[in-house]
Amino acid sequence: MKRGKSQVLLKATAMSSKASGSWLFLFFNLPAKQSSDRVKFWRRLKKFGTIQLKNSTYVLPDEPVHYERFQWIAKEIVDAGGEATLVRVNDIEGMPYSAVVALFNEVRSRDYDELVEPLNLLIKDTKTRKESPGSFANQLQKLRQRFQEIRDIDYFESSRGEDLHRMIQKAESLGPSRKRPETKEQLRTEDYRGKVWITRPRPEIDRVGSAWLIRKFIDAGAKFVFANSPSETPEAIPYDMFEVEFSHHGDCCTFETLIERFGIRDRAVRRIAELIHDADLEDDKFHRLEGFGVEQIFKGLAKQGLTDHEILSKGFECFEALYAQFKRS
Repeated sequence: MKRGKSQVLLKATAMSSKASGSWLFLFFNLPAKQSSDRVKFWRRLKKFGTIQLKNSTYVLPDEPVHYERFQWIAKEIVDAGGEATLVRVNDIEGMPYSAVVALFNEVRSRDYDELVEPLNLLIKDTKTRKESPGSFANQLQKLRQRFQEIRDIDYFESSRGEDLHRMIQKAESLGPSRKRPETKEQLRTEDYRGKVWITRPRPEIDRVGSAWLIRKFIDAGAKFVFANSPSETPEAIPYDMFEVEFSHHGDCCTFETLIERFGIRDRAVRRIAELIHDADLEDDKFHRLEGFGVEQIFKGLAKQGLTDHEILSKGFECFEALYAQFKRS
């Protein structure tokens, strides 16, 4: 029985190439007793911005990032004892392309509408703005973050999104002005040769990419260790850890922080930085969908039981290949 389910998944992944205006359909079924799994997958699919045409039919626009997501969730469903099929659909009988788009926009509009009342209350709350600007800023940040989450899955840019964007801008104009990030002096690579660098275990795209950057542009002999706290190896230079110099700052991931601090001016590296940023921060700042696929590679390596150093080694090969391709193009 399990082999049959695996074959269903294999058929789902061996689809024809993308057609213009096509859709991805995920059909799945779980045993009735697995209600907790059903809720878990439903939440994941909702987070991806799917619409539901029937009880267990979920739809997304036919884009590489959505194909990757559906592939992974289909595999998880099969591994949980269910059945899943992923297909590409060019035409839906009785439902033109514009009608499907309208369904997406309708769902996103309902998501945006959940923010209208708290935003209006915040805009009108002059007392909090004056007496507790920090509280106002925190509330606005939470609403802004939720707005961005919805916008990330607003695949057809519903008009309601623009209405909420204007409300967000109005609220921002009422709050305390933001400070510009502090400009730090450029570091010399010569001062960082022959060092040991430390980061968190089970490295993914930002940590692996940063290690590759360090080894290629800062210190060819760099060594790497892994721990949950820098204090476990105090002589090592921490990166991508909580409240350390080489980590996330502002809207920069660790890879971008290293580029700026060491003044690395390489166009191919900049392109790699964009895909790492989008995959790590998930804000679609650079619209680099390929980063999501690279991130899945590192998640897959971890699931195969590779050690942290083995993940780095394979990751270096991956980033070296990306660098060579970007250099050529």
